[in-house]
Amino acid sequence: MFKKMVFSVIFIFLIATNCYAENKEQAKLKIQLVRNATMKITYAAHTFLTDPMLSPKGAIDSFAGVERNPTVELSMSTEEILAGVESVLVTHVHPDHFDMAAANAIKKEMPLFCQPSDEANIKKAGFTSVVSVENAYQWNGITIARTGGKHGYGVALTYMGEVSGFVLSAKGMPTVYWVGDSVWCDEVKNVIKQYQPDIIITHSGGAKNPKLGYIVMDDLQTIEVLKAASKAKVVAIHTESLDHCVITRSALEQAAKKANIPAGRLIIPRDAETVSF
Repeated sequence: MFKKMVFSVIFIFLIATNCYAENKEQAKLKIQLVRNATMKITYAAHTFLTDPMLSPKGAIDSFAGVERNPTVELSMSTEEILAGVESVLVTHVHPDHFDMAAANAIKKEMPLFCQPSDEANIKKAGFTSVVSVENAYQWNGITIARTGGKHGYGVALTYMGEVSGFVLSAKGMPTVYWVGDSVWCDEVKNVIKQYQPDIIITHSGGAKNPKLGYIVMDDLQTIEVLKAASKAKVVAIHTESLDHCVITRSALEQAAKKANIPAGRLIIPRDAETVSF
């Protein structure tokens, strides 16, 4: 009888330990870079797909007159990318952030969060659960706050149009600030000051329009983000996949070393790589 009780206690303990481990695993923040600004972010046990560009290599016109975009193939199948996805976050509808391949592949009833100026165009593509985020929106216990930015400087702003970023926050979770297509500017500085994010995702490929100059952050501006958010980790994406992005992953690594950024603060994932926090 005593042995049976002992075995029962051990069995219950093992089940409880396993359940705890599974719950802990689900609660992790995971960021998987698919390509460019397309990520799978698992946050508070829910998975977002961001800025989906699912076209094969060379399907989109050149941006800088160098070669057609994207310049690299997807490292995952569309089925793998969409597996487990519960909603979509779109910062703006430039073709390298929301393309026809994505519009055709994603289920039209999937919740899709965007900036107000893009709502009509996304609905025209057939999506029926479009949420225009003016300031903030609550979804499954997650606060999705929309932030501003500048897609370049001076006259570039007229041509590039409005862009947004998003801050994700939830009870017991780190605060994540996805900057989106923006240069280093007051809007970004203010978001860092207001939200004190734990994780910041930057578009750091130094996308450069031949006539308009830089339209997203380069390596040096990414270092400015690290300095401004001294306690945050920065995940740098939007590199090595478009013909107008001139800053490589290697250049970002070298810039961090030169600026004496501590190891582990700047994370530069490869395509298909998953980073967990």
